[in-house]
Amino acid sequence: MAMSTALWSFALVVGLLTLTPGLDTALILRTAALGRRRRARGVVLGIQTGTLLWGAGASLGVTALLTASRLGYEALRWGGVAYLVWMAARMVHGSFRGSPQHGTDGSDDRDGSDDRDGFAAGWRQGTLTNLLNPKVGVFYVAVLPQFIPAGAPHFTTGLLLTCVHVVLGVLWSAVLIASAAALGARLRRPRVRRLLDRITGTVVAAFAVKLALGD
Repeated sequence: MAMSTALWSFALVVGLLTLTPGLDTALILRTAALGRRRRARGVVLGIQTGTLLWGAGASLGVTALLTASRLGYEALRWGGVAYLVWMAARMVHGSFRGSPQHGTDGSDDRDGSDDRDGFAAGWRQGTLTNLLNPKVGVFYVAVLPQFIPAGAPHFTTGLLLTCVHVVLGVLWSAVLIASAAALGARLRRPRVRRLLDRITGTVVAAFAVKLALGD
């Protein structure tokens, strides 16, 4: 397989994966819909940081050790379940208290002035959400080697392919953020915020259940 063919083929696979609605999509849309643009960009960067680390790990063979270790995989899986349940509980509980989780000081963080709930907080959330999902690692262990041409440097080529995934993820996330921003103030009304947190919290909880069941 030629390098150009490998790049385009991998781009098609991860492009379809990126377009498929999932936990990342829910988090980005919810954050952007609340008008927290800086945090939304942080979430996007965090998700892609996780993707880059999984890709680098797969290229080095590190994630193969994880998938081969039942104990390591289970520890990571249940850590991910606990984190998602905690995230969902905060969203839903905050909405019923009449204070959706949109900012630690009650602001919508449109200018990111609250560092506790701005870009850095979004980056941490996105990174943890991605890294605590062992299925991303399994995907890279199973799929990435198939697109590395024979004779090509394994780590460098694997990292290059991962960067293709990252670029596509950033571009699609920009579309999601722009779409949420276009709805503007309608999505930032208190009643809509509470509904949005309940919906997103339910979606996150569903992913937690799915991860717990190993589906």
